[in-house]
Amino acid sequence: MREAAAHAFVVDLDAPELSEDDRRHLQRVLRLRAGEDLTVSDAAGRWRMCRFADPLEPVGKIVESERPSPLVTVALALTKGERLDWAVQKLTELGVDRIFPLVAARSVVRWDAARAGPHVERLRRIARQAAMQSRRTWLPAVHDLQSFAEVAATPGAALAEPDGAPPSLERPVVLVGPEGGWSEEEAAAALPRVGLGPTVLRAETAAVAAGALLCGLREGLVDPR
Repeated sequence: MREAAAHAFVVDLDAPELSEDDRRHLQRVLRLRAGEDLTVSDAAGRWRMCRFADPLEPVGKIVESERPSPLVTVALALTKGERLDWAVQKLTELGVDRIFPLVAARSVVRWDAARAGPHVERLRRIARQAAMQSRRTWLPAVHDLQSFAEVAATPGAALAEPDGAPPSLERPVVLVGPEGGWSEEEAAAALPRVGLGPTVLRAETAAVAAGALLCGLREGLVDPR
């Protein structure tokens, strides 16, 4: 798969068609030329090799990739500027399966009902582009804006805190708070604590650190001891 010149997502692997935006990106940004190989995926683990043309020419059989387990999830409190965009991009590249934008009590940034939908759609586009760049066959789920209580109720959830235990696949859902930290009520939630190192991290850095450590544990790249 890595030998192909590019990777894209399509709706139907039996009759793969690129969207106009994806075709334009492949041609103008990646400089893909007619006849070059690329891989296409249905975003749910199935993929095949194709030859770049109009329409695409399938040249390989459909391959199914097993979904990694457990699902790695990172919930990140809303941050200023483009930090959330950057975090979603990097979490996707690392292999995180689910990403939750989170409203915390001390979040400086607030999305009202009218703004939340467009913001989440932008994050989904960023995740899709990052998944194409990193050759993922499973597209990560970027969920709608969630409250602290909603994400805290997810099985396997843990709070990122400096004094927490090392990350573990027994707790594959990590909640990362805002720059001001968790409120007293949030910190009092009956959730285990997960530490991400001895230094104080920015929210988006902590989210990426959590994703990297959990995905590294899952892939056997990090020794759980």
